[in-house]
Amino acid sequence: MRVLDLRGQRPSEARLRSIVPRQTSEFVSSAEDSVASILADVKSRGSAALRELAARFDGVEQAELRVPQDAIDRAVEELDPAVRDGLETAIERTRAFAAAQRPDDAHLEVAPGARLTHRWTPVRRVGLYVPGGLAVYPSSVIMNAVPAQAAGVESVVLSTPPQKEFGGLPHPTTLAAAGLLGIDEVWAIGGAQALGAMAYGFDDSETLEPVDTMTGPGNIFVAMAKRQLRSLVGVDGEAGTTEIAVIADQHANPDYVAADLLSQAEHDPHAGSLLITDSEDLADRVALALAERVNRTKHRERVETALTGPQSGVILTDSLDQSIDVANAYAPEHLEIQTENPGDVAARMRNAGAIFLGPYSPVPLGDYAAGSNHVLPTGGSARYSSGLCTTSFMKAVQIIDYSAEALEHVGPAVEALSRAENLPAHGAAVAARTKESDTEGDS
Repeated sequence: MRVLDLRGQRPSEARLRSIVPRQTSEFVSSAEDSVASILADVKSRGSAALRELAARFDGVEQAELRVPQDAIDRAVEELDPAVRDGLETAIERTRAFAAAQRPDDAHLEVAPGARLTHRWTPVRRVGLYVPGGLAVYPSSVIMNAVPAQAAGVESVVLSTPPQKEFGGLPHPTTLAAAGLLGIDEVWAIGGAQALGAMAYGFDDSETLEPVDTMTGPGNIFVAMAKRQLRSLVGVDGEAGTTEIAVIADQHANPDYVAADLLSQAEHDPHAGSLLITDSEDLADRVALALAERVNRTKHRERVETALTGPQSGVILTDSLDQSIDVANAYAPEHLEIQTENPGDVAARMRNAGAIFLGPYSPVPLGDYAAGSNHVLPTGGSARYSSGLCTTSFMKAVQIIDYSAEALEHVGPAVEALSRAENLPAHGAAVAARTKESDTEGDS
């Protein structure tokens, strides 16, 4: 991993944002162009385009895009008992946390007879995307579906890539997770084209009704599809290729840090792993531990590519204060705090998708069974967006209920403001209800 030494420097916020490791702009730009072409094809040709894209990207010929119910049922029946137990544990904990996130409606009387309500309602139909390229992600089925169900969403559709190994169906463990959650509409569609299919819908040889909101993790192509479709449907944060940052001091266990950096590099050659520390000695010991672990890991080539890429590295700082500044500028998807007082550090963190405190809360815990959600903002978007939660599938409606007396009381204020904005008909609409004679007010 490359080393960036900030000791003795006081870079500005703008400078920090520009120097923290990121994927190259060339990689992002090429993804944008490719995704635009794919989405246009799906919009114009529907299922025919989707079948051609499956043949090109997934190497499968599909007779049907929608997964039959008997395939979902069979996947549940044949699921390894230990895996089923793990999924059910994750479902139980995630449901408990998702239920706690559901907001209450707010009711307020701002003056006698002037009642306001802030009412939360679920969206009607959501599309959930679960990746399936370099790994299998039944956990992502849980992370997407459970908060949608907790929100009260009426209709849930799941899209996940077809697998050549399974005759064009998605991976059976992914299907089993859907079955355990009661999801009966599953489509074997992957990548940016899956997002396009759910956003546009199609009605030709098969029918996929368009959704109102789409969520789910994925690679840079999935993230770019969300960016290009967000004016048409709601999307969660742009959860692109995974990333981890670890703030560590001299008290951290270097082997724990190394294991956690490697755990996220395992996802994808473009995954980002960043160590931020004020201890050069710790950085050296992490490097040794990481080298040892990389040598014996299953996906060594993928991990080495990720760890040596421009999106990964070690940042040496003068102090814990500077480490916190760097982490806030980086705004990581996952932030581990392995310091003497991790809670104190977390209290000063403004920008992170999820924060993992201390030596016994590694990111993989959140990936699977902590009860938190692993669909989180990447690429610095944690500065302004949140991870997936129950309210991601809800929207707020404001209800205004004034009595005649309440309107008459506030009427002069409305009329004065309407005149100030040169919109006299606005004031006239109030005056029509509060004065004996109706004056147009816009002549």
